[in-house]
Amino acid sequence: MSDAQTRLNIRYGINAMPAPHSWSPVIDSLLDHCSVRSFLPDPVSDDQLTAIIAAAQSAASSSNLQAWSVVAVRDPVKRAALAEYAGGQAHVRDAPLQLVWLADLARLEKLAAENERPSAALDYFEMFLVGVIDAALAAQNAVTAAESIGLGTVYIGGMRNKPESVATLLELPQKVVAVFGMCVGTPDPAKPASIKPRPPQSVVVHHDRYSLAAQDAGIEAYNSAMAAFYDEQKMNVHGTWAVHSAKRIAGPETLSGRDTLVDALHKRGFALK
Repeated sequence: MSDAQTRLNIRYGINAMPAPHSWSPVIDSLLDHCSVRSFLPDPVSDDQLTAIIAAAQSAASSSNLQAWSVVAVRDPVKRAALAEYAGGQAHVRDAPLQLVWLADLARLEKLAAENERPSAALDYFEMFLVGVIDAALAAQNAVTAAESIGLGTVYIGGMRNKPESVATLLELPQKVVAVFGMCVGTPDPAKPASIKPRPPQSVVVHHDRYSLAAQDAGIEAYNSAMAAFYDEQKMNVHGTWAVHSAKRIAGPETLSGRDTLVDALHKRGFALK
């Protein structure tokens, strides 16, 4: 069996699809991705961080506006505070490096002012979305780069639980907000992470027109795949993946404080017109 087929079997299930002829070492690396939550105490060096950020800055940026920034947090006191803001996630505290990715419109506002030009477009939702997308694209490049040099990562959406507290801790100016965090460090070999299955491509790929009905069989297959994964990982998850997902969107009480995010963004200087 080819390495490509092995990787596809892990990601989609045994013989879910034949390996395509179009393949590369980069695709190998991407299919090997898993979220790491147990790290050795070894620091992430400045040299490693420089390489990771170079990869991040090589991502696409809408109109080359570069509407993102990142704060590299090594200070253990600040990491501990971020861990609490993120809902008590121990790996945020324990990972030697936390990268906090930001939608950053403050730099553009400053540039406009210095050049005596208006910046009213920054008050529109489109520009906030540009900052979020730019940050996400940069961060995913950073993940791929980190994994290529032997480091592990996990995204931390919990940075949006208390965006104003995160902003105060990191001294973020108005029109800058944390989109998500990212733990970075050397994976602990004693607690290896597992590759999580993904839905069949029939769930997410549509040809020429979108169809909800066409996803049904794939979702049923994914429910079975995730049930096996939950059992293998000894995860106490009740119900299918579909039920678990539905529970996460049941109401504002399931959003971990992020139901007030629009109000927090307004306070951070984002008008979102």
